[in-house]
Amino acid sequence: MNFLIEHNLAGIVIGAATFLIIGLFHPLVIKGEFYFGVRIWWIFLVMGIAAVAGSLLVDNILWSTLLAVWGASSLWSIGEMFEQRKRVEKGWFPEGPGSRRARRKK
Repeated sequence: MNFLIEHNLAGIVIGAATFLIIGLFHPLVIKGEFYFGVRIWWIFLVMGIAAVAGSLLVDNILWSTLLAVWGASSLWSIGEMFEQRKRVEKGWFPEGPGSRRARRKK
C-alpha cells in the first residue's frame, strides 16, 4: 500500500478496480436473471449491505473504497435485475429457465 501512495498510484488502482467490479456485475445481472429470474435480488441486497458495512470498518483507504464500490454495485444491480426482466420481456435478451413464463409452463 505504501508503494501505491508513494508513487501516486492508488487512484489508478482504485479506478481500474472500479472498472473491473462494474464490468463483473453486468454479466452477473444478465446471467442471474436468465437462470433464476429476479428471485435472487435479495442476494445482491445482502452482499451490498455487507460490503458497505465492511467499508465502514476497514481502515485501509484502498480496501475501504473497493468494498464501497462493490457494495454500491451490488445495490445498483437490484434495480438492474428488474430492468433486465423488462428487457427480456421486450425481446432484447433471450428468455431463460428462470423467467416468469418458463416457470408458469412447468
